[in-house]
Amino acid sequence: MLGPMDRQELAAFLRSRRARVQPADVGLKAGTRRRTPGLRREEVAQLAGMSVDYYIRLEQGRGPRPSRQILAALARALRLTDDERGHLYHLAGEAPEPPAAPSKEVPPGILHLLDRLDDTPAYVLNARHDILAWNPLAAALMTDFAALPPGDRNVIRWLFTSRVADRYDTDEYVAELAAESVADLRAAAGRYPGDAGIADLVAEVSARSPLFARLWDSGEVGIRRGNRKRMVHPLVGPLELHCDVLYVPERDQRVVLYTTTPGTPSHDALKALREIGQESLAAH
Repeated sequence: MLGPMDRQELAAFLRSRRARVQPADVGLKAGTRRRTPGLRREEVAQLAGMSVDYYIRLEQGRGPRPSRQILAALARALRLTDDERGHLYHLAGEAPEPPAAPSKEVPPGILHLLDRLDDTPAYVLNARHDILAWNPLAAALMTDFAALPPGDRNVIRWLFTSRVADRYDTDEYVAELAAESVADLRAAAGRYPGDAGIADLVAEVSARSPLFARLWDSGEVGIRRGNRKRMVHPLVGPLELHCDVLYVPERDQRVVLYTTTPGTPSHDALKALREIGQESLAAH
């Protein structure tokens, strides 16, 4: 359903974005007779594949409602960010296009946060469940992520194609995590309908894991939130962990944190693991 189009705001937004883009940014020569900052109107029209007259009318607030194809072309021509692209669509009364694929770029502030959490295992996931970044204690607790091929740094692939899946019928935590992860991946598939990475992951793991195929075919949808985790570490023994999830909405990523209750054996075991540090990686 189309919403109302704000022609004047759309016109002002196009003018401001055009003034920001320099000719060199789009492979054009600046020349010596350029009187206005940024691109000329005819240059934007050429880059977007539309008539100059049509683009001029949009900038003057008297053009017809642009189609989704025109909006996408303008967003490319004007080098809009994801947030700016969404704003452009809203001004034209259209729902924004879904992002093409989950982002793999972790914001610098989140990377800095991982560095500061030296007493808390933490890692970053994208919507495809790829593990993008981690701190040393997460590697000591789980596995040496750096030693894995990038394709193997994926929670779905690890959960359903390793021996962990054998515990589905006997381990309440594994059963809960498996169901939540599949429901979360289905929600991500809805947010990224054009992402071949998610589609390929679903096809691959479905072929290798009847459990995953059954859970996927159930059609459950949900966003993974915090839960608990039980594990036996080869160096420090049993651990009862609280798993909390912090969302990074601008990248559709999440920071997964593992903590323990102070005064418990698990808390002491995690402290011991921190002291052992990277030496524990060799035992995984």
